Amino acid sequence: MNSPEETIDFASEFVKSLKANTEGATVVCLYGDLGSGKTTFVKSAARTLGVKDIITSPTFVIEKIYEIEKSGFKRLFHIDAYRLEEGAELLALGWNEIISNKENIIFIEWPKYVADVLPQNRHNLKFTFVDENTRTIDAT
Repeated sequence: MNSPEETIDFASEFVKSLKANTEGATVVCLYGDLGSGKTTFVKSAARTLGVKDIITSPTFVIEKIYEIEKSGFKRLFHIDAYRLEEGAELLALGWNEIISNKENIIFIEWPKYVADVLPQNRHNLKFTFVDENTRTIDAT
């Protein structure tokens, strides 16, 4: 991606291609260093899904929840696990209930900190900062 606009376009196409998980929430794990485009990606995904609120990083609050106005999902959860030490802390936020609802779509930044509670059926995206103008996004 050579611009924020390309990241926005990629996020929009990615979200449009998602099929809701029939077993529970749809989970998208976003791996990458600071400044690699994770929050820009979530902002675009949210817009594509019909979220009307302003999307900001949940770094200091850990979790933000948005109502979705169009698509097969009802709520978008944006979680930043950077300040968490283990999955048990995510469980304290009601993770089991959130993950069991197939009307939820969940974007998790810094998922490595809560890997022990993440479902195996998830989407993984790796964001890489190449230089001031270039990022890469790989599905793994």
